[in-house]
Amino acid sequence: MSASPTQAGLPIPDDDEKRLAELGYKQELRRKWSGFSNFAISFSIISILAGCFTTFGQAWMNGGPIAISWGWPLISIFILIIGFCMSELVSAFPTAGGIYWWAAKMGKPVHGWFTGWLNLVGLVAVTASVDYGCATFLSYVLDAYSGWDSTNLNLTFLLFVVILAAHVAINIWGHQIIDVLQNVSVWWHVAGAAAVVLILVLVPERHQSLSFVFTERFNNSGYSDSTYWFLVLPFGFLLTQYTITGFDACAHVSEETIGASKAAARGLWQSIFYSAIGGWILLLAFLFAATNVDAINAASGSSVAVFATSLSPGFYKAVILISTIGQFFCGMSCVTSMSRMTYAFSRDRAVPGWRLWSKVDRNGTPVNAIIGAAIAGGVLTLPALYKSPTGAPTAFYAVVSVAVIGLYVAFLIPIYLRLRMGDRFVPGPWTLGSKYKVLGWIAVAEIVVVSIYFILPFTPTAIPGNEGFTWTAVNYAPLALLIVIGGAAVWWFASARQWFKGPIRTIDQALAEDTAVAAGDAPAPNEH
Repeated sequence: MSASPTQAGLPIPDDDEKRLAELGYKQELRRKWSGFSNFAISFSIISILAGCFTTFGQAWMNGGPIAISWGWPLISIFILIIGFCMSELVSAFPTAGGIYWWAAKMGKPVHGWFTGWLNLVGLVAVTASVDYGCATFLSYVLDAYSGWDSTNLNLTFLLFVVILAAHVAINIWGHQIIDVLQNVSVWWHVAGAAAVVLILVLVPERHQSLSFVFTERFNNSGYSDSTYWFLVLPFGFLLTQYTITGFDACAHVSEETIGASKAAARGLWQSIFYSAIGGWILLLAFLFAATNVDAINAASGSSVAVFATSLSPGFYKAVILISTIGQFFCGMSCVTSMSRMTYAFSRDRAVPGWRLWSKVDRNGTPVNAIIGAAIAGGVLTLPALYKSPTGAPTAFYAVVSVAVIGLYVAFLIPIYLRLRMGDRFVPGPWTLGSKYKVLGWIAVAEIVVVSIYFILPFTPTAIPGNEGFTWTAVNYAPLALLIVIGGAAVWWFASARQWFKGPIRTIDQALAEDTAVAAGDAPAPNEH
């Protein structure tokens, strides 16, 4: 809150608070994040030390090197376009609700309702997938250093729960340093990625050729080679689409960011741009070091197999440790973003038990939202306890698909509504101008296409009736999304359409309470 002089006993709000009040909310979260910290949270959630390492196998098995060397920059361009569209929106509407708030204000309450639920399930899934990936890599670290059984899924899930609990604790009790940790995370990702690239360039005795990296194709999906270009290869693009996501965090912490109308907009697109460049360099280093193709194929394309077959034990340990720490930072940032969305959506009474989840403590921290959303992430990841017969982490990729579809479809709705508004849209200080039309339609088309692909079965054994069918190979992303979206739809038509009118203006009641406190007519509240 502003420490400026007062009028009638009330603080004079600064520009950020005034803009938030215009949008209908009193400043409750602590606004102390710098523009760099805002950029840092999305850069940390994108985390090339997480996604590039944990989903490398998806692209290797489905498309091979060209799905990475060519697929990464191609898909990154589309994602950057999506980011530009969202930067314009966060500049106009810098609120913690972010995506669903935009949809409700530019469309109708029903748009905000479904956008909010898609965004919420996407954030829960991305948090779960990042922390489970971190647990998997931590098991590799423990295996390398102490003989821990990294193949035991029960032990890996236990690590996942411990890591998730640690992130909850940091977000609750580390509120005074959480923005500093986000900044540290950026430098860890930059220095760590650079160190991994140098190790993979200098340490291996030999490297793959340019021809292998930029022209080699693999199809280890089980589908016919005739489906390579229109089915198998697009499955491999999940690597890029998943890694470069979660950048809506810039919007979710905009109520905590100084100069949010400009800083959050810049932070959003810049986090995508720099991650795309750094991730491509990192992945090319993986490919050039991937000389033992048979061993990597046998490990379902795991990036760990690349390091284990090309590096000495000491450098292997260093690489996976660097990645694991980066993933830990990433998960910490994911919990921050997820909890702010849970808090904001609950503040507008759209989540069951909203009174509980919309509370903040005396430090401005949404404690209950942090705990509740983390528990939901743990439940979503339970299928990871069961191993696919192929050895591929099918359940993990399903959680990844839920994250990608939930988040990107949530992005699509406000982007489309902004297109529909046309010149009626009032932009903030960061705007696309007339370019919003072509960029907006490109963004919409890309999201529709990838969402269709990522609900399909990744292997023929996941299709009922096919030879070798097994439930442990099934991509359960459609089922998870159907339960959430179906439930939201039933709730909407049965009840919510009668009372959910979109974002609720809380500023009027809050100002009345503050005026009463200043006049001595009411006690100052200790907690909201």
